[in-house]
Amino acid sequence: MASVNSRFTPENLETLMDVQTWTYLIVGATFLLYIGIAVWARAGSTTEFYVAGGGVHPIANGMATAADWMSAASFISMAGIISFAGYDGAVYLMGWTGGYVLLALLLAPYLRKFGKFTVPDFIGDRYYSNVARTVAVLCAIIVSFTYVAGQMRGVGLVFSRFLEVEINTGVYIGTVVVFFYAIMGGMKGITYTQVAQYCVLIFAYMVPAIFISLQMTDNIIPQLGFIADVNDGSGTALLDKLDQLHAELGFAEYTDGSKSMIDVFAITLALMAGTAGLPHVIVRFFTVPRVKDARISAGWALLFIAVLYTTAPAIAAFARTNLITTISDRPYTELPGWFSKWEETALVAWVDKNEDGRLQYAPGEAFMGGVDQQRADGARVPGPYGQALLNNAPTDNANEVYIDRDIMVLANPEIAGLPAWIIALVAAGGLAAALSTAAGLLLVISTAVSRDLMRKQIRPDMSEAEELWWARGGAAAAVIVAAYFGVNPPGFVAATVALAFGLAAASFFPAIVLGIFDKRMNRSGAISGMVVGIVLMFGYMAVYRLGWFVDAVPDAEHWWFGISPEGFGSVAMVVNLVVALVVSRLTAPPPEEVQDMVEVIRIPRGAGGASMH
Repeated sequence: MASVNSRFTPENLETLMDVQTWTYLIVGATFLLYIGIAVWARAGSTTEFYVAGGGVHPIANGMATAADWMSAASFISMAGIISFAGYDGAVYLMGWTGGYVLLALLLAPYLRKFGKFTVPDFIGDRYYSNVARTVAVLCAIIVSFTYVAGQMRGVGLVFSRFLEVEINTGVYIGTVVVFFYAIMGGMKGITYTQVAQYCVLIFAYMVPAIFISLQMTDNIIPQLGFIADVNDGSGTALLDKLDQLHAELGFAEYTDGSKSMIDVFAITLALMAGTAGLPHVIVRFFTVPRVKDARISAGWALLFIAVLYTTAPAIAAFARTNLITTISDRPYTELPGWFSKWEETALVAWVDKNEDGRLQYAPGEAFMGGVDQQRADGARVPGPYGQALLNNAPTDNANEVYIDRDIMVLANPEIAGLPAWIIALVAAGGLAAALSTAAGLLLVISTAVSRDLMRKQIRPDMSEAEELWWARGGAAAAVIVAAYFGVNPPGFVAATVALAFGLAAASFFPAIVLGIFDKRMNRSGAISGMVVGIVLMFGYMAVYRLGWFVDAVPDAEHWWFGISPEGFGSVAMVVNLVVALVVSRLTAPPPEEVQDMVEVIRIPRGAGGASMH
């Protein structure tokens, strides 16, 4: 566990300088690697830009898929949620993991057999309608921009702390990097960049987990350390100790859940269905030569994903235990240096309510109004730190400390007192996770514009060179919009991403599943279902998460059926499904050739090469 030293000693200042130096070296080296790969693998045709030429090896594609899918939410925020929410945070672990299994087994081989490498392309051809294609394009853009907001915020968080720049400046730096390799390389450049990014992020995730597991439990395997006894001679299991610490501070037990069963079920289902409907993950199965390779790469991706996902609960428990024992009831002047450095980012804050000079960590909000605060001149600032907002502290609870849950993985090595190079390595891993997913999402947006709108509908006679320019132009515009959402995100990283999964579940999942398994599903049913689902989910999110159209964000007592915005995608998905089935049965069946095509899709054999026209 971290030793408690004076935060102003020369040793601490030297350590902080070492961290920044290591960060510049490691992050700079990884950025040069990503850009070098983009130059080497730059796309020279639309096939290479969209699906990397369809010739990626299954193992490499498995790594790229894992990096594409494991976003900043997986690397930065998931363990943070579990760390704070305990048992309740497991819904993200179950939903995202189960969703990938659902995608790999239920959808990927069939979509690969169909040969269309975008979701709008599949929906447009399967439902023989440009209206359906356009609705799918709009849904893809909404889902992707909501998802990419979380990635860009993750980039800003990392740069804010480790390069000591403002969060917004960090977003702009990340934007420039992803702009370069996404626009130049397209899917070909992104694929091989993501292979490198997976190696960086998994190494950065596992190294501190192994160190801290050894430090706390003498187990080199974090998954075993999670269920082992702490090595303080007490014979107490780690989770039992964490429950005791929670009880002493007045928190609910770490291993107990407070969410209602219906909300747990709804969030898990929304995340699972949303995963299976994510366009930037689905397109990865078109970068391999054959249907068989798509299945193999899905298996490899699941293995690569499992390495991180089975480690996340251990990191959450390690970080929570170290955090509580490091800061609770400590004099402010004797805190470790990490606390003051994170205060400067406004993601950690303290207000001395009882004026005893010590940190009282307890349930409840430390500051009125959450993180965002308003200065005396009326300007909004990113958040509080130090004692600057003493008069803005609520008096109905004893909590004096604000900790942003998104910092837990990033701050974990510092809290545990690990070497500077490990702290910098985690920063590089967080950037790799955020940038890899951001690139995949931006490619989905650019493809939706260049192929599904321009080539398929507006200008079908355009040349391949013109289409490639439209693809790069769409990616450039998407990067700029993504930067805006990174500066103005609708919530912390994992919540923002969870909303994107809800939108994908509410819009794409029923249309894809019914398109594969229901020959009778027609364009009227699919269009009606997608429109109703996305409008319902977006409207619920706008009111109950973003606070649009209302004076204040409604609390949990006003949620429909007791279901949170993160879980409401499951409700909207069911409504989509019912509307689609009812409308399709009340209207004319699809043409015979479409029904025959569905029969072919359901036999995932053969080469199934991606069709370009």
